[in-house]
Amino acid sequence: MDAFKRAQLLQKSPFPLNVPYRLASKIKKNSLDDPIFKQFIPLKDEAIINPQFVLDPVEDATFCKSQKLLQKYKKRALLLTTSACAMHCRYCFRQNFSYETEVKGFEKELQLIQEDKTLQEVILSGGDPLSLSNKDLKTLLTSLDKIPHLKRIRFHTRFVIGIPERIDEELLSILLNTQKQIYFVIHCNHPIELDSDIIYYLDKVKKLSIPVLCQTVLLKGVNDDKDTMLNLCEQLIDNGIIPYYLHQLDKVQGASHFEVEKNKGLKIISELRKELSGYGVFSYVEEIANKESKLPILQ
Repeated sequence: MDAFKRAQLLQKSPFPLNVPYRLASKIKKNSLDDPIFKQFIPLKDEAIINPQFVLDPVEDATFCKSQKLLQKYKKRALLLTTSACAMHCRYCFRQNFSYETEVKGFEKELQLIQEDKTLQEVILSGGDPLSLSNKDLKTLLTSLDKIPHLKRIRFHTRFVIGIPERIDEELLSILLNTQKQIYFVIHCNHPIELDSDIIYYLDKVKKLSIPVLCQTVLLKGVNDDKDTMLNLCEQLIDNGIIPYYLHQLDKVQGASHFEVEKNKGLKIISELRKELSGYGVFSYVEEIANKESKLPILQ
């Protein structure tokens, strides 16, 4: 990389660089425009001050029932299983969250879930739930299985995009023996992130009658064009993965250079609908604190 390009790198970031070798090996050499490079390598653009971009853009802290349990919407709650993640996306809206790392286990959270009979679904997030060991995941899923009013358990994970072999036979056995309906939601932003190994391991999950969906963040210079998004959607549906949400960027501090105008996002979605069946097009949404759900972005 030449001197000019090196000068664009942010040498010291409060959010440390973390990218698995599998993803790093896909980066085009000597390019600042590579879509994986842009997502994971800290650039000086992160130092841009924009008053609309704040530490907690979706106000997670406001909705904490405990330090590991969030509830924003009816009938479902989100369990922050860990602060660990296989990779650090530069636009991560939870990069400043104050995770509880001292108290091990989820005794308090399980009690809160047990007591709230309105809850039907628990979302395992973080960090990334697949950062937990199989032993800890088994313990957690077994405990959730015992709560009669729970119907569904949802994994939100990006881990498989970086380390697909995390879906090992022991994990598959744990998932198979969980009585609740499981949903598996991966996070993938660009078709280059997918490869045959990732599809191979996700197929193992699907064979357990676990639906696999994909959520994506709309990012400037990464996937904010029709051809890239069409390629991604086609790869997903050709492999039995349902495009779920296309998220408007959460306005976290340091990520303003990733923002895409909503009109452009709407145009991309409109173009996708001309070429894909309805099940192959993401729902374009944004999160606004204190609303009862993710809000659709419409014409």
